[in-house]
Amino acid sequence: MSVTDRSTRLPTADEIARINRTHFIDTPLLPADLLFMFGTREDVALRVDTAAGLWREGYFRWPIVSGGVTPGSEQSECTIIKAAMVAAGIPADRILEEHRAMNTGEDVILSLPIIDAALGLQNVRSVICLGNTWTARRYPMTLHRHWPEVDKMLLTVDNFATPRERWHTDAEFRRRVLHEWDKIAPYKARGFIAEWPEA
Repeated sequence: MSVTDRSTRLPTADEIARINRTHFIDTPLLPADLLFMFGTREDVALRVDTAAGLWREGYFRWPIVSGGVTPGSEQSECTIIKAAMVAAGIPADRILEEHRAMNTGEDVILSLPIIDAALGLQNVRSVICLGNTWTARRYPMTLHRHWPEVDKMLLTVDNFATPRERWHTDAEFRRRVLHEWDKIAPYKARGFIAEWPEA
């Protein structure tokens, strides 16, 4: 389905309800061992501000930032995001770095050895996944596929004026949500992600 198709098609009331119920998962936010900052070029400042607030409030002990060099940039997403996190008050020596990932799956696959080398995966019991609203549950679903043992929480942010539950009324918000929603079933079928939260 093309970008145009996603931005012009109007999901049914049942599909809207299903996305609101199953894609936009809300989890209690508790102090965690690790914050997983997934790579992005969207809403970087908002993500960093959110991470800095969580750091000041003691919600995580270590963050890992993942993301490679994307077209049009000479720096990796990780480099850009880490610099902003340090400027926001998160100590540079606490931030774990992954500079090669080009998608969410690689964010996780390439970050796990880095986390293991620095902290030991067995010593990390809980992770907060921080990312964009429209990707939503796919972040922890990807993490759950490769690291099922760790407890996962999800926190998402965006700069849309439209409230999350009204995503379908904004053409760009709708396009982004449907783009991610359409990935869930085929990604599960191909083993890229795993059901989360588990029934």
